[in-house]
Amino acid sequence: MSERGRDVVTEEQVIERLSFFARLFRVHEQHDVGMWYLYITILILSIIVYKLGFAKKLPILKSAIIYLFLALGCTVLTFLAIFLPIAEGLVVAVLILSIYKIRLYYSKKNENNT
Repeated sequence: MSERGRDVVTEEQVIERLSFFARLFRVHEQHDVGMWYLYITILILSIIVYKLGFAKKLPILKSAIIYLFLALGCTVLTFLAIFLPIAEGLVVAVLILSIYKIRLYYSKKNENNT
C-alpha cells in the first residue's frame, strides 16, 4: 500500500492490461516506434473497413477529405487502442465485411448465370 492507501501498479500489471496489438508492437518498451506501428495498423484497417463497407464513388477532393478525417480519427483511436481492443475489433470487422462481399459476389454471379 502506498502512503494514501492505494495500491501501487507495477509494470507487469500495466503490460497485462495492454491490448494484443499494443503488446505485439511493444508500446511499453518502444514508445515512439510502437505507437507509430499501432497507428499505421489502425489506419490501414480503418481504410479497409471503409472501402469494404461504406465507400462510394466520389470525386478526388471529397475522397481526400474523407481520408483526412479518417486519419485524424485514427489518431484518437490509437490512444484508446493501448488498453482497449480497437485494432482487434477492426480485424473482426474486416473479416465480416470480407465474407459479406465474397458471398455477395457469388450471389450476383449465380444470379447472372441463371
